[in-house]
Amino acid sequence: MHQPIRITDNGLDQQGEKGERDGHDPPRGAASLLHGGDLAAARRLFPGAPEPFIDLSTGINPHSIPCRNCHPKYLPGCRSRGARPAHRGRGPGLPERPSPAHVVAAPGMQMLLPLVAALVPPGRAAVLGPTYAEHVRVAALVGHRVKEVTDIGPLKATDLATIVNPNNPDGRTLGKDLLLALADELRSHGGLLVVDEAFMDVGPAGASLGAEVARRNIIVLRSFGKFFGLAGLRLGFALAPADLAARLNASLGPWPVAGPAIVIGEAALADRSWAEAMRESLGRGAARLDEVLTDAGLEVVGGTSLFRLVQMQAAVELFHHLGRAGILVRHFVQQPTGCGSGFRRARTGGIAFARRLLHFDHELD
Repeated sequence: MHQPIRITDNGLDQQGEKGERDGHDPPRGAASLLHGGDLAAARRLFPGAPEPFIDLSTGINPHSIPCRNCHPKYLPGCRSRGARPAHRGRGPGLPERPSPAHVVAAPGMQMLLPLVAALVPPGRAAVLGPTYAEHVRVAALVGHRVKEVTDIGPLKATDLATIVNPNNPDGRTLGKDLLLALADELRSHGGLLVVDEAFMDVGPAGASLGAEVARRNIIVLRSFGKFFGLAGLRLGFALAPADLAARLNASLGPWPVAGPAIVIGEAALADRSWAEAMRESLGRGAARLDEVLTDAGLEVVGGTSLFRLVQMQAAVELFHHLGRAGILVRHFVQQPTGCGSGFRRARTGGIAFARRLLHFDHELD
């Protein structure tokens, strides 16, 4: 049986910005590596590995946007200011800027997950998987009877349906028409569609549902730290119908986002030229990574320009082989498409990673 490995074009997960969990038993010896960027667990697992680790285990852009003119003296201010970063920025597929009444700013997207799940009274919930396991966990936490499904059909009869789009870890992207049709099915019986667009900044143009939330039963979740490479800043957004946005803001309370995060977020989301150049750069880097992986005999089966999912028979062995060399990747067991790992596109990391891959078969012998 071939086990896939996800290899991402990403860098260090600062303070665990939505670190990834597969929801299944980890590979042998890696029981504590449940999230990307867990260097403490990596050091326990690979005590003799050279330092510093080349951390390829997250989905975070290693090329962070420069932070200029940010002073800690800035206070969060009123809630409308806290909503301005998402209001000013226009990511892929957002032809219209959502009004502040539809925007909820939070200290990281992870903070929003249980609040969003709790908007629906406890009932039937389903998550399209395999995917980021926190969606299942938090739905159960707030009282839903939740299951992970592998087809969009079972989502139609639920009270809360969740889809990660583009998906983590395989990059699967569902079309807007399909998602809108699902939202209509759910609306017929009072259901809510939640779309996690944490990786939509590197997704297909026009695929976001952000412009649809004002008139539909849809909530869109957006991450700031992944694409902009500032995971430790702790900033995320929900785009929602005005009434649901108001409930989320009430649950968060006043001043949920730190002043420096607001200032940095506003500047970053307004910098369209940086974002466009970065998407092109990430795309080129992903193509180079695919060449390295293919040359090493790995099959690339999915991903985005921030990570690649690859498949191989000796995935567990490769995980330990790279770990002993000081290269931390992600391995997912019992996933139909595989296991996840992060890949840093910096030149030094890329060379080291390629060398270890190309010598892998030889060292196994």
